Amino acid sequence: MKQVTSILIGAGLRGGYVYSQYALDHPDEFKVVAVAEPDQERRELFAAKHNIPKELQYESYEELLQQDKIADCAMICTQDKMHYEPVTMALQKGYHVLCEKPMSPNKDEIVKMGAMAKKYNRILSVCHVLRYSPFFSKIKEILDEERIGRMMSIQHIEEVGYWHHAHSFVRGNWRNKEESSPMILQKCCHDMDIMLWLADSKCKKISSFGELTYFTEENAPVNAPRYCMDGCEHRDKCPFYAPRFYLEHPKAVEDGLVYAVTDQADSEHVLEELKKGPYGRCVFHSDNTVVDHQTVDIEFENQVTASFLMTAFTNQCARRIRIMGTKGELKGDMEAGTIEIIDFVSGTNDLIQLHTPSKGHSGSDMNMMREFVRMVGEGKTGKTDASVSVASHLMALAAEEARIRKTVIDFEEYSAYETK
Repeated sequence: MKQVTSILIGAGLRGGYVYSQYALDHPDEFKVVAVAEPDQERRELFAAKHNIPKELQYESYEELLQQDKIADCAMICTQDKMHYEPVTMALQKGYHVLCEKPMSPNKDEIVKMGAMAKKYNRILSVCHVLRYSPFFSKIKEILDEERIGRMMSIQHIEEVGYWHHAHSFVRGNWRNKEESSPMILQKCCHDMDIMLWLADSKCKKISSFGELTYFTEENAPVNAPRYCMDGCEHRDKCPFYAPRFYLEHPKAVEDGLVYAVTDQADSEHVLEELKKGPYGRCVFHSDNTVVDHQTVDIEFENQVTASFLMTAFTNQCARRIRIMGTKGELKGDMEAGTIEIIDFVSGTNDLIQLHTPSKGHSGSDMNMMREFVRMVGEGKTGKTDASVSVASHLMALAAEEARIRKTVIDFEEYSAYETK
């Protein structure tokens, strides 16, 4: 296979540090040849890592996509509400596209992007990376082999983690649903997609409950300042004290979260940014509007029922699943890499231990990039093309509408215009 070339639009954490890492690890297979990023320091640091000349460094995606096509594909890693225009421009220009999830918080834009990929016969692969994880790939294989008989029920939980929720959904870029997207779409479209994939059926009905309960002004401790570094007297008892997390918590460094605070992650730069930057705010004095706990119940057309729980109030950032079948039961822990199968007939327990890397969604990120590069290089389709992703995105939006309206959504009716 020839080397696949790409442009990058948005050199933040996912684009600049995760997906593009595949080019550094596999230079014979993949190369990033141009970048568009409004932050000059971030743009120049990325360009230096990938040896991108000055003339191929752009401040805006419009500048880059107005040029003649210069690569095989485009990685679109901008913020949630900023995907539609660069994705459609790239497809029209002739690029295959890798789009960070969610595609868009706008129902019409999601459907139009899927239709445009089909119209121009381009690959539009959405970063539903969990389909590429060893964990969920193995579960899919077990289900297809009918080792637990006919599937009847799914119970799935996403433990966001108190520290991750505070970083991304209270202080960070995804804190405000009006500026980005609802929590069930931004964080949990992964999970809607996985349940859709495992159930192997279309969604029939969906309902949801959830609220922003804890991370609000009324729960702020007495005399808590707006910024952690403004002499907070609760610092030793607060699990969300920003300087302690960004300088001491292993996940801040291991998962690169500190680079959201500053591109120069030494203590001097971190503390300076936390004084008045968004990541130094008290979690009770922010402008966050996304829920901090939510449940979703789903009925699929094949009569499989699914229950999903998202919560901020856990120690680990983890996904756990139980699947109940007519001949057995499956229990899985993604981060631990364990799958237990209980056979109703023999009464035996089969414990499967997978190799799951600690980073990158348990190895999913690089598996997805490997598959995307292969798809572009060989002209093949993969697990997460746009037609599949449109359905799971609409499930997430239907769940949010059900939560707000406190009703049950008929999914066929909700998504009917998609096929018009």
